[in-house]
Amino acid sequence: MIQSIDNFQDVFFIGVAGTGMSALAQYLKGIGKNVSGSDRYFKAGVSNEIQNKLEADGINCFEQNGDGITTSTQLVVVSTAVEDTVVEVQKAKQLQIPIIKRSELLSLIAASKKTIAIGGTSGKSTTVAMLFEILDYAGLQPGLISGAGLTRLIRQNKIGNEAVGKGEWLIIEADESDGSIVQYKPEIGVLLNVDKDHKDMEELMKLFSLFRQNSKTFIVNENNKYAAALSQNKQLDFSSVAGSAAGFVLNGFEQKGFTVSFNVRQVKFEMNVLGKHNAENALAAIAVADYLGVELQTCAEALQQYEGIYRRHQVIGSKAGVTLIDDFAHNPAKCAASIRACQPVAKKLIAWFQPHGYTPTKFLRTDFVKEIAASLREGDEIWMSEIFYAGGTTTKDISTGDLINDLKTYNTNAFFIEHRNDFVQAVQPHLTNDCVILLMGARDPTLEAFAQFVWAGLSCSLK
Repeated sequence: MIQSIDNFQDVFFIGVAGTGMSALAQYLKGIGKNVSGSDRYFKAGVSNEIQNKLEADGINCFEQNGDGITTSTQLVVVSTAVEDTVVEVQKAKQLQIPIIKRSELLSLIAASKKTIAIGGTSGKSTTVAMLFEILDYAGLQPGLISGAGLTRLIRQNKIGNEAVGKGEWLIIEADESDGSIVQYKPEIGVLLNVDKDHKDMEELMKLFSLFRQNSKTFIVNENNKYAAALSQNKQLDFSSVAGSAAGFVLNGFEQKGFTVSFNVRQVKFEMNVLGKHNAENALAAIAVADYLGVELQTCAEALQQYEGIYRRHQVIGSKAGVTLIDDFAHNPAKCAASIRACQPVAKKLIAWFQPHGYTPTKFLRTDFVKEIAASLREGDEIWMSEIFYAGGTTTKDISTGDLINDLKTYNTNAFFIEHRNDFVQAVQPHLTNDCVILLMGARDPTLEAFAQFVWAGLSCSLK
């Protein structure tokens, strides 16, 4: 039975190209394990960027055909998307090799370090990245396991979502969507927010309550009423509302284009990010860093150098007065926050959104419509393409067109463009010379390529 990361040496990941899986694979390789893995996107003779980076890190990659699992394999790790019918799962069972979920492995890794777990329905990856940058700048050499690559690390030709770190602290994301958040027992737990997402509010509150119980020290966002209800010590908490009783309060927030500024306890912060929600994420990181003894001025210096993370308000480019931004937003609150964050960039905003999953889209239909309608200015537009389907069994009983029809009842400028590759041509007449196009979506591994497709189309047509 696998009870510790010391109980195995040879480990195989099924679905290793996934963001969460690749981070764990690289981390284990970094601490001296023999790591290999497969993915459905790995094909013989076909170049794959993630595969190339994993192999450069010493991780052997295979097609998803079972060849990578041998009698020397001591542990197999699967993501939640991997079903029992996958040939490699069947082979592992035949060889009686222990199989555990990604979240179970992460809990074993977390138990081996002093861990800071960042939870909440929005902002986890960003806050993890910001806190990592602060602690690293402060010389604490933290470890990192994240759901998104840091731009600074990506520039070093890495995936950018992990770092082993020589220090005692490890920073991780604590995911509530699969319930795995209750498996972690961190030294410090942080709750950024609680908004309706994959689960209803009652179930979310049960999960986050257990997260609180399992954390030795718990820090929450007092600006979110559900998170505030789980406060352990207000002096450790943070808030973006002036006059709050929280120990860390955001004051003087201002956004000019792509830069935000704010004050915390009379210390000035300036960052190259968009939106007040990102200032809130920074405030969470500041609160944790202060608890660990990092001075606020050091935090400010570190965050001034923060370069962002993959697909979080990632600026693809600007041409002829049109700026293209790619973002991971995928639930109602995130979409609304992303839209508002981009509005100061230009007089007109055109948002495009691809929901993922028929069941979650149906579950969140009313919330998507209300949040997006409330976030749009009079001249702004929302475009949606059909729901991303990742495979498996599901009932396709809703269309993105249904959300667009609902949005039109709010007198919004809403457009259904079923096939996303038709978006570039269709949107041309709607562009101005002071306009931002915001692309939003998650889970679909081709979204990065789609952003480049949109940019190439705009580049050609805006000469």
